Amino acid sequence: MSDQRRQVSLTGSVSLGTGVMVGAGIFALVGQVAQLAGPYVPHAFLAGALVTAVSAYSYARYSAANPSAGGIAMLLKAAYGPGFITGSFALFMYVSMVVAESLLARTFGTYVLRPFGLQDSPVLVPALGVVVIAVAAAVNIRGTRLVEGSAVGSAVIKVIGLAALAVAGLVAAGASGIGDALLAPSGTDRADGWIGVVGATTLCVLAYKGFTTITNQGDDLRDARRNLPRSIGLSIVLTTVVYLLLTTAVTANLDVAGIIEARDYAVAAAAEPAFGSWGVNLTIVLAAVATFSGLLASIYAVSRLYDMLHSMGHVPELPLSLHRQPVLITAGLAILVTVFFDLSQMASIGALLYLTMDVVVQWGVARRLAGDISARRWIPVVAIVLDVVVLGAFLVLRIQQHPSAVVASVAIAGAILAAQAVVARHRSREDSEV
Repeated sequence: MSDQRRQVSLTGSVSLGTGVMVGAGIFALVGQVAQLAGPYVPHAFLAGALVTAVSAYSYARYSAANPSAGGIAMLLKAAYGPGFITGSFALFMYVSMVVAESLLARTFGTYVLRPFGLQDSPVLVPALGVVVIAVAAAVNIRGTRLVEGSAVGSAVIKVIGLAALAVAGLVAAGASGIGDALLAPSGTDRADGWIGVVGATTLCVLAYKGFTTITNQGDDLRDARRNLPRSIGLSIVLTTVVYLLLTTAVTANLDVAGIIEARDYAVAAAAEPAFGSWGVNLTIVLAAVATFSGLLASIYAVSRLYDMLHSMGHVPELPLSLHRQPVLITAGLAILVTVFFDLSQMASIGALLYLTMDVVVQWGVARRLAGDISARRWIPVVAIVLDVVVLGAFLVLRIQQHPSAVVASVAIAGAILAAQAVVARHRSREDSEV
């Protein structure tokens, strides 16, 4: 496909990237980050941005040199060949992105039900999540142009709306409130101390990982070699600004205990002391727009990854004649996760799978691809060190506090590895027969 025929512009690409990031990340994870980092929520999100920026270098360099719809799958294939490692860790990425979609869907249900006092309903929250996933999948089936148009419009609404809400919250908190939020006086409880802040950074990285969806746009983006890295960088910067403004406003207007109590809807809870019911209602509207647009963008990008994995022989299609099967499969898996896991479990599973995959990607770039894509080897090495540090701290805390989430993550990882071992063995047998 020529550059002229590519449908997605740089603006649309940045909107798709920020559409995935500015969704569950800020609305669902603030409370969970506060559980680990105490009042250092803005600091943890800034640390997450720095870790993400270092990691993003490898993806940007590879995507600029080799734009494609497969993105990470093609990167892994280039580094490790079309075998067990590529299939396994591309699926780690795929599953972590599906889990992120479920996180968006559950967050949508939690915020929409809050005016009715039903935000903790074990039935209605996942039910609304299922509905919104189905609607987002239907929009994706209609075509890329509709997804891009929706992403651009919703990205403008939520970025401007969240920035305005954050600025108003900072004004309401005053200089002393902002100072307390940023400096975090030593007398304030810090939850799990510095290991908590480092561990919370893992969840914050999950809030930024939507930038990886941009790597799947290579076949659709105009002037992809130039615009892919620009889109990745712009998306991360824009998202970081929004996150820092809003988390500072939240911690300036709500103490740590209040943030943790309202864990799944902390942004709405933080708006109430400063603005009353209108601030809560505005937050709910923004949350609904952000999470729905995030689902639109994520299903678009993740289904592209599934399609690439199918073409590489790592995943099956349904034995039925259905239009846009990757979209249907991706949405179906997201619905299952939405029904059977809560937000805390989803966040843990998504973060553990994603960072494990990222270590493998960075190692492949440092050892095998750096010369081919004109990348500096030391940057992916630094990315590996940062990933291991934050992931190690997170694992220590999660094993102590929520071992079931770690067990679920290990079980999912084990199932993926086992399935890809079978695929690799079958492929080897076929090759030997030929």
